[in-house]
Amino acid sequence: MKFLTLAVAALMSFSGASFAADAAKPAKPPTAAAKPKTVTAPAVVPAPVAPPLVDPAAIDSALKSLIDSKQVIGVSALVYERGKESYFGAFGLADRENNKPMARDTIVQIFSMTKPITGVALMQLYERGKFELDAPLATYAPEFANVRVYAGVDSSGQPRYEPPKRPITVRDILRHTAGLNGDGAPEAVSAIYRQVDPRNMNNALPDVIAKMATVPLAYQPGTQWKYSDAVDIQAFLVQKFSGIPFDEYLKLHIFRPLGMTTTRFTILPTDPDRPQLAALYTRNEDGTFTRQTDEEAYTFNSAAWPLKPGSFGLVATIDDYMKFARMLLGGGKLNRARILKPETVKLMATDAMPKEVTDKIWLPSKGQVGFGIDFAVRIAPPKDAQESSGAVGEFFWDGAASTLFWVDPKNDIAAVLFTQMRPFDKVHLHKTFRDSVYRNDPVALAH
Repeated sequence: MKFLTLAVAALMSFSGASFAADAAKPAKPPTAAAKPKTVTAPAVVPAPVAPPLVDPAAIDSALKSLIDSKQVIGVSALVYERGKESYFGAFGLADRENNKPMARDTIVQIFSMTKPITGVALMQLYERGKFELDAPLATYAPEFANVRVYAGVDSSGQPRYEPPKRPITVRDILRHTAGLNGDGAPEAVSAIYRQVDPRNMNNALPDVIAKMATVPLAYQPGTQWKYSDAVDIQAFLVQKFSGIPFDEYLKLHIFRPLGMTTTRFTILPTDPDRPQLAALYTRNEDGTFTRQTDEEAYTFNSAAWPLKPGSFGLVATIDDYMKFARMLLGGGKLNRARILKPETVKLMATDAMPKEVTDKIWLPSKGQVGFGIDFAVRIAPPKDAQESSGAVGEFFWDGAASTLFWVDPKNDIAAVLFTQMRPFDKVHLHKTFRDSVYRNDPVALAH
């Protein structure tokens, strides 16, 4: 019993000491709740950026070869890709007789590259609701209310004429399907055109239109594509709808907002930049070049004539015209200047050629193209190696002295090519340049 009592006492003594020791220890902090596991999102790998399409060395080589082989006297080219200048090059001479090199500030006559500028001006007024595309032209230009259409000759060989089967529409004058006298017109129609002389430089636009309306149509509206003076009617409509002279409208609503400081109709002999104006050359059958006299080459631009046409007549530097091209590539906007809405540019750059039109004179020589509003529009890749290279969806036009520009939305490219050579591109300059730009694009490259 005594032993049991001592054991219990000892146990109690140990338990008490242990309790006291445990009580003396600092309390353990409460256990924190388990942190949820962090799930790391997979790293976002940026899509690979395709290398630039434009190879400056290839373009240099292509253009220089044309100078070295004496196929061209002077040429310059400017290309923008993905919003940045990717190429500029100038080779040869702007003025052979005075040994002036082709340069960035060289001014050239752009001839029919005036037409897209006129089209943009008119489509600005379309956005303001001034006209409808499919309305009869006579609604806005009553001079065309009573036109006749050439219908061949009678038994005695005299021309016959008939009423139009449908009115000329505004859309017709935008895509060269109006029936107006032009390339390939019957001689009976062309003779009347020459007699009334609408493009006499003393004619103001209202006079041009009044005289043009007296010339019979060469074909029924909407049945053929024939290049004509239709864009002069566009200029007349710009002037009529806006209430200001056509050339002033261009300055206020296109040139000034875009910073196109050299582009204009008149470059007087006394103008400070007149020495920058390139000479105009005729390429002869034997491959030699003859310089046109200044009087012949510059007659229109050297004086402020009443005529301010929509079809031709502007002069520009390559940087000026690139601003216009980049505006189109930007969906109607360049920097802070909004010139057209994106949907209007898309409308202009969409093929509007009627399916029933099969007679397109020389348009097919420009490739697999249709026609929108003052632009040719590529609708299929090049079909063979003989065709010029180009991307589907591009839109473009050129000028009588072998100038060229195009806008390629797919590849985000705008390109301008300047030279001053007539007749139009007998040395395949355009193909050489296009092929050098698209040499790294297996779809757009002609092969």
